[in-house]
Amino acid sequence: MEIKAPTFPESISEGTVAVWHKRPGEAVARDDLLVDIETDKVVLEIVAPTDGTLMDILKDEGEVVESDEVIGHFEAGDMSAAASPDAVSEPSAATIEASASPAARKLADEGGISIQSVSGSGKAGRITKDDVTRALSEKPAEATAAPAESKSSAAPAAAAKSVEPSAELFPALDSDERVERRVPMTRLRASIARRLVEAQQNAAMLTTFNEVDMAPVMTMRKKYQEEFQARHNGTRLGFMSFFVRAAVEALKRFPAVNASIDGNEIVYHGFYDIGVAVSTERGLVVPVIRDADALSFAQVEDQVNAYGLKAREGKLGLDDMTGGTFTISNGGVFGSLLSTPILNPPQTGILGLHKIDERAVVVDGEIVIRPMMYLALSYDHRLIDGQEAVRFLVAIKELIEDPGRILLEL
Repeated sequence: MEIKAPTFPESISEGTVAVWHKRPGEAVARDDLLVDIETDKVVLEIVAPTDGTLMDILKDEGEVVESDEVIGHFEAGDMSAAASPDAVSEPSAATIEASASPAARKLADEGGISIQSVSGSGKAGRITKDDVTRALSEKPAEATAAPAESKSSAAPAAAAKSVEPSAELFPALDSDERVERRVPMTRLRASIARRLVEAQQNAAMLTTFNEVDMAPVMTMRKKYQEEFQARHNGTRLGFMSFFVRAAVEALKRFPAVNASIDGNEIVYHGFYDIGVAVSTERGLVVPVIRDADALSFAQVEDQVNAYGLKAREGKLGLDDMTGGTFTISNGGVFGSLLSTPILNPPQTGILGLHKIDERAVVVDGEIVIRPMMYLALSYDHRLIDGQEAVRFLVAIKELIEDPGRILLEL
């Protein structure tokens, strides 16, 4: 059987082989993961069509593939006995090298160690990049093993911890060594870079700021959290559902913020598909909550949580991130006090949320302490006037500071 790359949608022309999870000659079961194909937006998984054996790989890790391109061959049948105990007990150097991923072999060459000396922790003993990184990090430790043993047992742990942040990029360096390492961008990172530059070049982007008193929302959450969870099967009442619902109400009042520009035409959207930016190890992705105006607080929270889980597991599909009429980005979860969010084309507005910080503010002529949050609205000035952007953000502020208005659509 031919193993083919997925059929890409029209918006994606090609992908890159990210990781082969099986090696040639390895027996696999039906639906076992064979290979990951990375596109500009998501990672697509290809699984075994039936029980059998992966025969060969035509497209190695890092190579570009087109839609439906043949990347390997697979032989169906019960091949569980393909690797006999004798064959496994005395693997040849060629077999060991073939069982290592290309990234692992490259890293071993750069680090000056033999791939045959590395123990594989992957499936069927496959040598991964992490295995080589670990072997390289242990290399200098072996040279100083004798003096280290005379010191406290905490010393090796402290030394290992000190190199942990940069271990993947620079696994074994002397303290006085000055090196650089070039690594290619992932497709997602390259796509993010391209879109951000396009957003700044193709839109007249401005940002307006305001601040909001989060005390009313925090009080409501504290008062109803337990009852809310009991009523909605354990779903917690978070802040995002308030901002999604507030954004929907504000967008109804200011339809230009929910619109997009197509050439010389303005496209006004009669629906409210709210993108919620999610940070992953691969980069920022924006899954979309469809028809947010028709969802309850619990339904919004469920979708946000589900998208967050899928993003962390790399399970987001193209449909999850297609479209969107307005975006909300929460930099506050990382401690950001104030920032300028960048538009997500072709959208004309994006709302930036930030950390909640207790500050002294004046209320009714008195100085009081309130949990305050800075809000930022970046907008396309080609379509949205300054006064309209300011009024939109003020509407968000008013709805959050009096959340009863959200429920009553006031």
